[in-house]
Amino acid sequence: MFKMAIVEKFFDSKEALNAELSASLEKSLVAGIEADGRATLLVSGGSSPAPAYKHLSGLALPWHDIDVAMVDERWVDATHEKSNEVFIKETLLQGYAKEANFITMKNSALSAVQGTAQCEAEYQKLKQPFDVTILGMGPDGHTASLFPHADGLAHGLTTKELVCAINAMQSEVTGDITERMTLSLNGILNSKVIKLLISGQEKLDVYMKAKEKADIDATPVSAVLHQDNVLVEVYWAP
Repeated sequence: MFKMAIVEKFFDSKEALNAELSASLEKSLVAGIEADGRATLLVSGGSSPAPAYKHLSGLALPWHDIDVAMVDERWVDATHEKSNEVFIKETLLQGYAKEANFITMKNSALSAVQGTAQCEAEYQKLKQPFDVTILGMGPDGHTASLFPHADGLAHGLTTKELVCAINAMQSEVTGDITERMTLSLNGILNSKVIKLLISGQEKLDVYMKAKEKADIDATPVSAVLHQDNVLVEVYWAP
């Protein structure tokens, strides 16, 4: 029988979740530096990891030895209010963490497709496997920017490259900015550990269904759950 590499960490409150997540991230980064001289942290946007990011930013870690890179990004300028880069700079790359080496996904190419080669080249410079990759999950079952039935999803699930371009089907979840750059499935699984952050009953139900049945086109997070090569730690709070 196939066994998924999942550890579920369910908490009574978001405060308890973030305390555990913060301590775990600190431990992984320190271990990465001790083992290899550098640590690599792949970060997602969204409100769930914000408290942990703010906690990390106040820790006197050797941030000059830590690479922080994006999990996914809308194809918008770094000054755009919907940019994940803006969020990361406002939450994580503050205080001590300003010394981290930050790698963004958005470049000067006119489209995400045209910008893929340059983004891939930058990500290939990172220490691999990554020490920690932080993922979120939407109520539609997407993770990173691997959206259900998106243009580019099939490629993103099969390519051996670390990143890929996605053009999602517009929905309430995507908003009107559907063009994205994202880690491919291969890029996501190129990590020592994956932290999947979910909150609320609606997303818990989606997660449970995705774990039960690997309908990857409909719920791409299933591709991350239905593998046994990389540990996926699922953090959930109401």
